[in-house]
Amino acid sequence: MTDLLTIGELSVRSGVAPSALRYYERLGLIRADRTGGNQRRYARAELRRVAFIRISQQVGVSLDEIRAALESLPGGRTPSPQDWERLSANWRGRLDERIRLLTKLRDDLDGCIGCGCLSLQRCTLNNPGDALAGEGPGARLMLPRPASPDGE
Repeated sequence: MTDLLTIGELSVRSGVAPSALRYYERLGLIRADRTGGNQRRYARAELRRVAFIRISQQVGVSLDEIRAALESLPGGRTPSPQDWERLSANWRGRLDERIRLLTKLRDDLDGCIGCGCLSLQRCTLNNPGDALAGEGPGARLMLPRPASPDGE
């Protein structure tokens, strides 16, 4: 088994289209060596990076955040378990907050579906007259509220 994969082999092994792999490479998320004929060859370790990119995207992490995380890994060698643990520790708070928001969304949607939005006074998606626009975009009642200037 060779340590280098063609783009087609990486695509089959990772389940990611070759066009997406080229895009990831253009963004600096993965790296490829080039043959004398300018064909891409990927180290087998890039499979782990592609898997990390895909699962991170699926849970809502942006490609910019993914790039920053991957840049914290060593460039000249395959990342060790300790390298991945360090990356994970840096993301833990952010992931915990995403889990909290997803759980809240799931639980609140159960209530919305059950009530049919008949109780608009309690609905976390209702924003009459766009009164919450000053707090920022999105479903402001579902998102963490900003602290007031006096710290409350």
